[in-house]
Amino acid sequence: MDDVTVLLASAADGDQAAWNTLVARYNSLLWSVARGYRLDTADAHDVVQMTWLKLVEHLDRIEDPARLPGWLATTVRRECLQMLRRSRRDQPTDVVTDVADPAPPVEHAVLLAERDEALWRALGMLGERCQRLLRVLMASPAPTYSEVADALDMPIGSIGPTRQRCLDQLRKVALEDTVLRTAGEGA
Repeated sequence: MDDVTVLLASAADGDQAAWNTLVARYNSLLWSVARGYRLDTADAHDVVQMTWLKLVEHLDRIEDPARLPGWLATTVRRECLQMLRRSRRDQPTDVVTDVADPAPPVEHAVLLAERDEALWRALGMLGERCQRLLRVLMASPAPTYSEVADALDMPIGSIGPTRQRCLDQLRKVALEDTVLRTAGEGA
């Protein structure tokens, strides 16, 4: 990640080429996260731009350049959530329609939320390297192995095997969590 350290420092000093390199390297990650929230193109564009603006504001305060992809992903997720909250507030309330709700039943949403919570909890129990790798690979569309290698300072040839080991660990931790939670509910 030494090159990210140099890029961040250079961008903070006003080097436009360094900034352009950062944008070229991580813009697809930001867009993939924003698209995952199903924002329309204009809102997704605004969210991505706000994330870049937040980075400009914090360029000199990024303590661990190796974690820049995670910082960007977290920032764009927060911006997406703020955008969604704002759009809900801006919707007219006097319009009532008798349209069937296409959303799945509440029970389905609850089960998905519990599953997601268990997976995030399990991910948090993994080592830092696995957490970073899996978070970067969760982007949609998935980044290329070359982008992952650059973002995590990792040889391309070790990404696949490391990913598999991390997923195996995640399954094990998630299964143990489910077994423990189920045993606790029966008591």
